[in-house]
Amino acid sequence: MAISALGQSSGEITTNYLNLLITQLQNQNPMDPLNNNEMASQLAQLSQLEQIENMNRTFGAVLASTQRDQAAELIGKRVSYFPTDATEAVVGRVDRVDLTGEQIMLHVGNAVVPLDEIGSIEE
Repeated sequence: MAISALGQSSGEITTNYLNLLITQLQNQNPMDPLNNNEMASQLAQLSQLEQIENMNRTFGAVLASTQRDQAAELIGKRVSYFPTDATEAVVGRVDRVDLTGEQIMLHVGNAVVPLDEIGSIEE
């Protein structure tokens, strides 16, 4: 199961782990203390999780920037797309690009088309 599906970030998981670790240390059996190697391994795994989450956030930002650049380059070009109710592709010129929502939308004639639905591009 993915971390995002659980609704916790790596920071929240780290905080929960450290709280649990403190509780364990406070209540441990002095004759059978916690294993230092195991704690170090768990802390290393938490650090890796945080690094992966940061990389994902960075890659997401790079992808969004690249998509905005690609969409801007389509202004004035002829594109084709398949509307949901059509049996063949519609061709039109991109008049403008809307970058304000979560999804990049191209204005092609009277239609508004998501960037990822463009089938072909012509000069």
